[in-house]
Amino acid sequence: MTTSPAAVRPEQVAGRREWVGLAVLALPALLASLELTVTHLALPTIGKNLAASSTQLLWIVDVYAFLLAGSLITMGGPARRRRSPPRHPNTILGRFRRSG
Repeated sequence: MTTSPAAVRPEQVAGRREWVGLAVLALPALLASLELTVTHLALPTIGKNLAASSTQLLWIVDVYAFLLAGSLITMGGPARRRRSPPRHPNTILGRFRRSG
């Protein structure tokens, strides 16, 4: 079933705010995947230089991923303290943001 562009209601169309929100949420995931891709590409050299077994290489990648995720979560704290108060304090989303 197809719908014509005229049938789309204005509230269903994503505006600039929604796209910026998506970009803000997707950027850390993109950076993490890029970092882990570089780590995977460097694994043969890391393994040769450290004389690491395959199990040790797996640990290296896992620990690096955990440290990267931990730094993203940790750096979210200062960003949270700097943000403005909720725009919709009387909605469920506003109450959820204030409770954390």
